[in-house]
Amino acid sequence: MTGIPVLDIALYILAALLIVGGVAGSVLPVLPGIPMVFGGIWLVAAVDGYRHLGLWWLLIIGALGALGVIVDFVAGTLGAKRIGASSRALWGATIGTIVGMFFGIPGLLFGPFLGAILGELASGNSVLRSTHVGVGTWLGLLFGSLLKLVLSFLMVGLFGIAMLFG
Repeated sequence: MTGIPVLDIALYILAALLIVGGVAGSVLPVLPGIPMVFGGIWLVAAVDGYRHLGLWWLLIIGALGALGVIVDFVAGTLGAKRIGASSRALWGATIGTIVGMFFGIPGLLFGPFLGAILGELASGNSVLRSTHVGVGTWLGLLFGSLLKLVLSFLMVGLFGIAMLFG
């Protein structure tokens, strides 16, 4: 009996799990969503012998993925900056994001928020103003998650187009 080798089937299943988990990870801060989506797409391309997804498809999808990773790192800081946060609040949001990564979902949700508040307080602003900046940071993260979700779906959509027509 000829057909798809068992190893190829296992790799396709792994790729599907990476893609689905990656899309979920674009809104769940515990998983590296965008890199997982790209990894799954690249795995399918490799198992398929790059017949459907060639260099240009992978470069375009990879560029969208890189944009998603950049959005992930700067969304909170941009949210704080949009509110008119001080430079200390921006640094606080950035440091809070980095430190928050080590504390799971609560750290990723509250790290940038608390970092921005502490940075704004260190600049001598009121608690009310500092909280306002913290909320702006959190809204930036929320917008960033939405943008990452859209980019994930765009990556998967381009992958589907390439597999059907490539």
